[in-house]
Amino acid sequence: MSRILGIDPGSRITGYCVIDDRINGPRYIVSGCLDVVKDNFPERLKEIYNGVHRIVEEYSPDELAIEQVFMHKNADSALKLGHARGAAMCAVLAFDIPVFEYAARQIKQAVVGKGNADKEQVRHMVKYILGLREPLTLDASDALGVALCHMHYRQTQRRLEKMGVKHS
Repeated sequence: MSRILGIDPGSRITGYCVIDDRINGPRYIVSGCLDVVKDNFPERLKEIYNGVHRIVEEYSPDELAIEQVFMHKNADSALKLGHARGAAMCAVLAFDIPVFEYAARQIKQAVVGKGNADKEQVRHMVKYILGLREPLTLDASDALGVALCHMHYRQTQRRLEKMGVKHS
């Protein structure tokens, strides 16, 4: 079993979750959002770093799964998103936890079955897969999607290794 921290980074709202990857399926631990309220951008990054650091201290994940940056309509937004990802990753790397990155299309494909799924479809499938009844914000459900994607990739990797197939 491994414990996965999933992060959907954002410079204003960062979604997070923790799930356990168990032999009999995923187990939901927690999810939520870090709502960053500071106006000063460096202070927002500090809030993201501190928030993720607290989550790691409390839940002791073994791995981080995080969404890769995709090109927004404007380069400034992509750059801010990259900084937010960096702050979250640094908080996790301070604990020597390995980081795995996934493209949005990969995540949607793994969770919904199609790479062009919308956020509502991801939320619906995440709730179904984990058997959740309570409402989820889109940012938290996106973080759960990242973690589930990572879990699926790890399970496939383990199956291939058992068959003697080397996979990078």
